[in-house]
Amino acid sequence: MKKQVDDNSFNRFSAWFDMLIKDHGFLRLCYNNFHKVNHNIYRSNMPTPMRIKKYSEIGIKTIVNLRGVRKDGGWLLENEACKKYNIRLVDFRARSRAAPEKEMIFNAEKLFNEIEYPALIHCKSGADRAGIMCALYMLIYEKEKPEIANKQLSWKYLHVKWAKPGVLDSFVKEYGVEYKKSKQKFMDWVKKKYDPIMLEKNFRSIWWVNRLVDDILKRE
Repeated sequence: MKKQVDDNSFNRFSAWFDMLIKDHGFLRLCYNNFHKVNHNIYRSNMPTPMRIKKYSEIGIKTIVNLRGVRKDGGWLLENEACKKYNIRLVDFRARSRAAPEKEMIFNAEKLFNEIEYPALIHCKSGADRAGIMCALYMLIYEKEKPEIANKQLSWKYLHVKWAKPGVLDSFVKEYGVEYKKSKQKFMDWVKKKYDPIMLEKNFRSIWWVNRLVDDILKRE
């Protein structure tokens, strides 16, 4: 797959058009949803090349893109900027409207143990996928309690728990119930007791909030 923008004015214009218009990046010019989680981790929405330059200047070594490898201009521009400013770009797929798969959690554990810090985690809006990934980071890497991890899924970051992404809150809270009873370690709970299918069956969102988040705000 092509991993850089072809060096001519039309293709570069097309890449920026993809990012700013088709992917609603013009909204992210006004609000970056950029936050420092701790000394190791930052989170934000989809960054522009200019922001990637700024992040390199504050010492960020790795950017984790939770949207996965894409063929659009935004991904090409991000890849190009990371190479230019000596930041490692890691493409990692996470979902915002489903219970986290066990395989994804195991892959996240491996990722957190391998990447160079400080790191930035981002999705499109910086609300849901960035939130659950930062929550997993707090649970897996920092060994924090579930109530601390759950703070990463907050309205502060534009996360709306009454819509479909609220299943992510239910995931952390379900572990919280088990932790209060038995103090079971998070990864042990994932391996032995966590049932993503049952969690999704039991979760209920509010239909009109889903319309707002999915159809009007165009969240992924």
